[in-house]
Amino acid sequence: MSPTENWRAFVAAHADGGVLDGVVTRVLPFGAFVEVAPGLEGLLPTVGGTGPFAAGAAVAVRLDKLDVQNRRFSLILA
Repeated sequence: MSPTENWRAFVAAHADGGVLDGVVTRVLPFGAFVEVAPGLEGLLPTVGGTGPFAAGAAVAVRLDKLDVQNRRFSLILA
């Protein structure tokens, strides 16, 4: 599946904000990037005391904001 097809399938399946299982891929001072589908990572900000996370950790998240035009999304803990 191409990156564009992968993105479209993700948006179609998860636009309702359901719970997603993901894996932390990298941790930065402002949050963690979580892969929720092959090749698709969203930001889980470290706001309000969420974290700390380590790369490789499994997390349950929900879509918080979905920017379809720019192919970005942010996450919150489920």
